[in-house]
Amino acid sequence: MKPTSQTTRSTMNTLPGPENVTRVQLENGITILARSNFNSPSVVLTGYLQNGGLFDSDELLGLAHFTSLALLRGTRRRNFQQVYDSLESIGASLGFGSGVHTTGFNAHSLSEDLPTLLDLLRELLQEPVFPPEQIERLRAQILTGLAIRAQDTGDMASLTFDKLIYPNHPYGRPEDGYPETIQAITRADIQAYHRKTYGPRGMVIVVVGAIEPQSAVEHVSRLLGDWQNPDQPDPPALPPIQPGEKSQVQKVVISGKSQSDLVMGFLGLTRKSPDYMPASLGNNILGQFGMYGRIGDVVREQSGLAYYAYTNLNAGLGPGTWEVTAGVNPANIQKTIDLVRQEIARFTRELVSPEELSDSQANFIGRLPLSLESNNGMASSLLNLERFDLGLDYYQRYPDLVRAVTPEAILETARRYLDPDRIAVAIAGPENGAIQ
Repeated sequence: MKPTSQTTRSTMNTLPGPENVTRVQLENGITILARSNFNSPSVVLTGYLQNGGLFDSDELLGLAHFTSLALLRGTRRRNFQQVYDSLESIGASLGFGSGVHTTGFNAHSLSEDLPTLLDLLRELLQEPVFPPEQIERLRAQILTGLAIRAQDTGDMASLTFDKLIYPNHPYGRPEDGYPETIQAITRADIQAYHRKTYGPRGMVIVVVGAIEPQSAVEHVSRLLGDWQNPDQPDPPALPPIQPGEKSQVQKVVISGKSQSDLVMGFLGLTRKSPDYMPASLGNNILGQFGMYGRIGDVVREQSGLAYYAYTNLNAGLGPGTWEVTAGVNPANIQKTIDLVRQEIARFTRELVSPEELSDSQANFIGRLPLSLESNNGMASSLLNLERFDLGLDYYQRYPDLVRAVTPEAILETARRYLDPDRIAVAIAGPENGAIQ
């Protein structure tokens, strides 16, 4: 094991880079990133394993999610109560969750308790027993959450939109499954999934806080460096995704609601795409900056059609989405859709103004140090460097990358991804509300 770089005690005032972030890869495939911050006595421990919803079958959708939540329910050494007592005794927190590609964890403690926290993490990852009574309690909680989701107009609009954008694709499936798939998952399924997919290869651990990086690396190496799973599979490959050829509209009726939620948009780009920075700045102008950018100004402020209206640019390992989200009176659904289409069409015809771009560039550059102020913010940022292979010097290059974007680059990027004639529209709300 050989560190890429090592830092000494320093403040968080400097941007992370190769000279102040330690990166080590252990022989069993675990990658460790560590950075000191002695302005606080605490430490954040976060990371992920290379398993997630991609491994779920349609029949057992939600298995990865179910398994990640069940890790805390007891081990060979501690029952459910003892796990939580162990955390509370040192004032620490630890949680798990699963996405499409990975199972993530996030923990927090005083720096002096990091070895204890890491030992518990190791135990939960390697020695869970999934007690039957706890599995059934957890199943009931998940089913309750799914029942709440089914009555939430925002959640159902988003879920429906994903199905439109990603037909017959893992990204179009809800990671927490459906009631019938959660009911179908057995304890044996959870045990088999854990035994097969949990392992060190591709695992990433980030430690940020009041600890020397080399000390953090030594703790992780001692407790997790000998973990092996020779049967651990490689993540399944993502199937190809093609943008829709025409506009689509789908509505989910939820009785008893006074508001409709809209999600409308397009297949987007990956985080590694060279289009990411112009798309990100463009998205800020279109529907984020100030009072939700142009979309918010036209739909909400000028026309009074929506309670809220803004855009999101989602980009990950695979193509994400570029979307508009709005909450509207059901009577205003069609007017809102028409206005959003018009504004997107204008965005693909005209250059953004120098002032709009300058304001967004200043916003991006100015908020970067703020996002890195806390241990949590720094740890999340370092995790993204590794997840998306951006390079340890990315945040040091970031201001120049932002300044390099031109109005022409934003227009070209918008034209590649935004087409009002091929927009997907998902609506969730009451029966009333005219759609043409």
